[in-house]
Amino acid sequence: MRAATLMMAFALTVGAAQAADEAGRDAARATVTRQIEAFRKDDAATAYAQAAPVIQGMFPSADTFLAMVRKGYAAVYRARTYSVDRVEDVGPEGVALGVKLQDEAGADWLAIYTLEKQPDGAWRITGCQLTKAPGTDA
Repeated sequence: MRAATLMMAFALTVGAAQAADEAGRDAARATVTRQIEAFRKDDAATAYAQAAPVIQGMFPSADTFLAMVRKGYAAVYRARTYSVDRVEDVGPEGVALGVKLQDEAGADWLAIYTLEKQPDGAWRITGCQLTKAPGTDA
């Protein structure tokens, strides 16, 4: 059992190491930055274009997508400040970005973005998990 667990961990590590080189990580960062900047400008089309096809399939238009973000991800929608503090490989074609955000009211948030490399080589956002930063009132 222990050997199988070690082999699985090794396989995940090897697979993860192949997800993105530094240029891929930079491209993933740029995708998240483009989307956050588009939210700041209410540029629904650009924000929507950064979403992976699976996310676009859930929201039939850029305006519908933007309305969901306004309602459920206000800290991302109107981030006063933000910075990518880490990028980790996830599987052979994915990365996760840790992003520190501050909302309009000054509250601190943490976002974990997941991105997937598309067949055309572009990195697109597959999800965003948003939580209050530790020590911040909920």
